Amino acid sequence: MPLPPGVYRADHVGSFLRPPALKEARSAFQSGTITPDQLRSIEDAHIKTVVTAQLAAGLRSPTDGEFRRAYFHIDFLQRLRGVEAKGQIASTATHTEGFAPPRLVVTGKLAHDQPIQVADYEFLAQAIKDAASAQGGDVRATPKVCIPSPTMVHFRGGRASIDISAYPDVEDFFADLAAAYRAELAALYAAGARFVQLDDTNLAYLCDPKMRADVAARDRFSAAELTRRYAALINAALEGKPEDLKIGIHLCRGNYRSQWFASGGYEPVAEVLFQELNVDAYFLEYDDARSGDFAPLRFLPEHKVVVLGLMSSKLPQLDDKATIIQRLHEAAKVCPKGLEQLCLSHQCGFSSTQEGNELSEEEQWAKVRLEVEIAKEVWGDA
Repeated sequence: MPLPPGVYRADHVGSFLRPPALKEARSAFQSGTITPDQLRSIEDAHIKTVVTAQLAAGLRSPTDGEFRRAYFHIDFLQRLRGVEAKGQIASTATHTEGFAPPRLVVTGKLAHDQPIQVADYEFLAQAIKDAASAQGGDVRATPKVCIPSPTMVHFRGGRASIDISAYPDVEDFFADLAAAYRAELAALYAAGARFVQLDDTNLAYLCDPKMRADVAARDRFSAAELTRRYAALINAALEGKPEDLKIGIHLCRGNYRSQWFASGGYEPVAEVLFQELNVDAYFLEYDDARSGDFAPLRFLPEHKVVVLGLMSSKLPQLDDKATIIQRLHEAAKVCPKGLEQLCLSHQCGFSSTQEGNELSEEEQWAKVRLEVEIAKEVWGDA
């Protein structure tokens, strides 16, 4: 079966390690030493470099590496009217030591006042054209735009994080949030974007028994109800999109400096995830036992694909090639159309926050090259 345009046999989640010079520039900006324009110019230069590196390694869905962000979600979401970052969320899990991201709160009516990602997409698209031309011109590639899932505005704070005077009825909050996303997707499409990936930790967190219990104790939604509510929210955000705008969703259990936050197989959310969510591709963590077995893939419809995150972006050592190939064939036995519905990636990005995972840039690119090598061996193409 043909893959959805924008999805490739050797794919990736989106973020790459920030070069030291880029980290220094962001620190200088935060301290007031350089201007926003100066920071953007430095980001531009590093994005051109990482795009070239992606194409050279064999990836065909280049991103900007999320080089303009401190966090995979907050930089985007706080540009919606009505969303603010206040205080911090302190993690109590022993495997996320030191992780305390800003806390998102809804302080007023939500709205999409202006495009958020369009200028970044346009720069990325041009950088890909320039890099492809420099490499001989005959390079097929699709710019990938990564944005946080709309569920990221709700899950960590729930009803308590939403101003009651702005939204006495939480259903109005969900409706306005979906409308804001529709506006952003329309703007991206008008600019030329044809593949957008939603990054979602929350559907994966709802696979964790402890988090499911916490949700039931916190809000009026049970974990099962919240799973369906989130699917409805995402579907509402995608409603009316053009047919040739393809959507992927990445599920993540946490990825901060090679640490994780949640654990549990996909079974609790699988039927809703695969059969109710109106997306084209799923980028799923499957690098270790925390993700469970492949049985949930039995719910995968014949017209959708899964990018299996069998390789690790958290560890510096290379994955075992034979093991990865074996696991691909194991997963294929569960899917209706076997290997044709599968692709390969690392379980998450290499740098979901600006700090990055605990490996070097050289180790990062060696991992990517191995992934491309495996894809060519399994499918004949990457």
